[in-house]
Amino acid sequence: MNSTLVTVIGALIFFALILISVGLHEVGHFIPGKLFRVRVLQFFIGFGKNLWSTQRGETQYGIKVFPLGGYVRLLGMYPPARPGKDTWLKRVADGAREAEWEDITDADVAGHRLYFQKPLWQRLIIMFSGVAMNLLLAFGLFLGVNLAYGQPATSMQIARVWECVDPAASECEPTPASVMGLQAGDRVTAFNGTTYHAWADLTAAVRANGAGAIQLTVIRDGATVELPAVKGLVAAVTDPDRPNQTIQAGYLGVTAATAMVKAGPGETARQMWQMTTQSVGAIIRLPVTAVNVVINLVTGEPRDPNSPMSIFGASVIAGDVASADAPLGSRVAFYLQLLGSVNLFVGLINLVPLLPFDGGHVAAGLYEGVRRGIAKVRGQADPGPADTARLLPLTYVVSGLLLVIGVILIVADIVSPISIF
Repeated sequence: MNSTLVTVIGALIFFALILISVGLHEVGHFIPGKLFRVRVLQFFIGFGKNLWSTQRGETQYGIKVFPLGGYVRLLGMYPPARPGKDTWLKRVADGAREAEWEDITDADVAGHRLYFQKPLWQRLIIMFSGVAMNLLLAFGLFLGVNLAYGQPATSMQIARVWECVDPAASECEPTPASVMGLQAGDRVTAFNGTTYHAWADLTAAVRANGAGAIQLTVIRDGATVELPAVKGLVAAVTDPDRPNQTIQAGYLGVTAATAMVKAGPGETARQMWQMTTQSVGAIIRLPVTAVNVVINLVTGEPRDPNSPMSIFGASVIAGDVASADAPLGSRVAFYLQLLGSVNLFVGLINLVPLLPFDGGHVAAGLYEGVRRGIAKVRGQADPGPADTARLLPLTYVVSGLLLVIGVILIVADIVSPISIF
């Protein structure tokens, strides 16, 4: 099959899989909403005008023209208005409240079919279940790849010894590894008298050692060899938390060999935790990195390969992977891991404690629980459910920011796409 055709088909399939993931996120809200008897008016994938819809019972299902998300419309997200001073904020909140209450009937109120009428624990489950769905999908995809194909893991064997700290420099500053006589093929077993079994642990120890003395024990041609101790060296190395940046730390001067290693649930959970910490940092820096993407586009600078990308960009990369000159197993594994990464990111960004994210509703529910608990302890009247309608101005700001960032990334992925090959 033509390579270009494979690329296009691979990208379209990946885009469809993302839409399915979005749909499953909404299913995560939909199922507990139905189980707790909240009246669900709509279940839609996408935004904008309707492409297709159908009515089944009390719920309308459909697909909209811009498939960049989805939503489940639960009736009763805004509690009834309370007496108070007439301010612009109250008018905005009451306007949205009145629009929603046009669909609410006396039977809904009497039957406790409204979201705000449900116990707090049920509302928290409804809101968190979408995130849980994406995290479970990510875990399932990563675990499937780990069990069936494995992960490229860095071994304790040396693949290459670098002679110079900076090979491009006019004068060669020898690396500690070359000075001590470390050779390609050696398998490191101990560093400064301590046994190590994982390359990541050994790397951390070397970095923490700084300019202190270095002594390695290796297996060479089946025999244990104690290499001579040499003076350590501090140099610029990759930051483990921010791969596109460097830090000053202890440096050995080697490249380790890699091997495919199959792993189970425990290692998959550890892998996901490491990815989670990196993704949280990326989410926090998202507004800044989006600005940097704009600057690079305007100035013509090369795009940072670790910068965020849109769903469009991820789909293009998936298409490139599908048509790459590589074994089928490795392509499928990368393809599924990329889908898992997208699900993990979607789940994590929805935990941001701001509306319109699910985390905003969870935060509002937790605030309500604390407020009601304090009132109960003090013997005061129940303050009632949290009124998220009053947060609509902030919701509009956050939504607008997300839209701007989304457009920026889509343009960048078209004009200056990230390439992994």
